[in-house]
Amino acid sequence: MARLDPRNKSRYWHAPGLPGMDMLHADFTTHDYAPHVHDSFVVAATEIGGSEFKSRGRTDIAHQQALLVFNPAEPHSGRMGGSERWRYRSFYLAEPGIQAVLAALGIDRPRYFTSNVVRDPELVARFLELHRALDGEPDPLLHRELFVRSFGALFQRHGQAQQRVPGAPSADLRVLAPVLELMRDGHAERLTLEQMAAAADLTPFQLIGVFNRSIGLTPHTYLTQLRLRAALRRLQRGQSVVEAALASGFYDQSALNKHFKRTFGMTPLQYVQAGAG
Repeated sequence: MARLDPRNKSRYWHAPGLPGMDMLHADFTTHDYAPHVHDSFVVAATEIGGSEFKSRGRTDIAHQQALLVFNPAEPHSGRMGGSERWRYRSFYLAEPGIQAVLAALGIDRPRYFTSNVVRDPELVARFLELHRALDGEPDPLLHRELFVRSFGALFQRHGQAQQRVPGAPSADLRVLAPVLELMRDGHAERLTLEQMAAAADLTPFQLIGVFNRSIGLTPHTYLTQLRLRAALRRLQRGQSVVEAALASGFYDQSALNKHFKRTFGMTPLQYVQAGAG
């Protein structure tokens, strides 16, 4: 396994035969996840130990009797706490994978999860079985069956159909719209807090408050997430790590490595190797 540091191990790969799903098997003793979001729907099952995580303004515990579930674009962070070790298996289900689950269930409306902790030991066992199967011998029929069975049960039992995912007040989103556009278009530039605030006719202090209230991240953290997504796209297109770092707005390869590991639990090189494999 590739090492994040001498005490941590992790392995990341793309699920064979299941478009839109990536996998992580991690064994951590020291790792802290900085506040971040994923474009994908995230499910994590703990094998040993646990950790603390923060989402929606509250702190909870990852443990062996429950799944961790994060909706796409839902801010969260985590750190070792209450346990000296956290070994877990996680799934990152992008839009094609989400649509595959909905099609298998015969529904067309995405599911939203109102809790990040799903206390369902039977489902924990199903997801661990699926993850281990996808880490083993090729068997497309078995993989597809376990995939539909586990994610289908999760969506049916614990997901809620909603026309609109709960989130920020619409007034805040309208205020932030020009700032978000500036950040998306100029993520590779050296944007200042004053530039971003001026785009919304706010003071820098007001901008930070609206970001925290509506998105759950600071402007700096949100911009870093945009840069990480840009780096991911460049890595997927075959750019080197250093090229992807500089073109996405990071000062150098070291800065990309640092933020990549703190957000995704792996290095950019691990991500590239997973794609090549």
